[in-house]
Amino acid sequence: METATLARPLPLRHKNAPCCAPAAPPRLSAAQTEALADRLKALADPTRLRMLDLLVQQHQPLCVCDITDQFPQNQPTISHHLKLLRQAGLIACERRGIWAYYWATEAGRMSLAALTALA
Repeated sequence: METATLARPLPLRHKNAPCCAPAAPPRLSAAQTEALADRLKALADPTRLRMLDLLVQQHQPLCVCDITDQFPQNQPTISHHLKLLRQAGLIACERRGIWAYYWATEAGRMSLAALTALA
């Protein structure tokens, strides 16, 4: 059985010295972590991820009926997905009469760019 060799020897410590150096605190606050987790949850669904991609590609807001035509789900399911993306701050919406028009926010564009960089 082989033993792993360390790149550098472990420091010797006195028996009364503290075991570990203090750790630096997390950079993200609890509120930032919560917001980021909500965004990641919204993006974790393949349909929502494709919806965001669709909206990022548009130069003008897209009517909900045009979004619905792009996916195999029915309109209530599409509306639910759009609501979750909107609540996560990834898309925005405006009502014009009976129709709702959607577009990707800057946060949505940046989030999609970050995720596609991982692929």
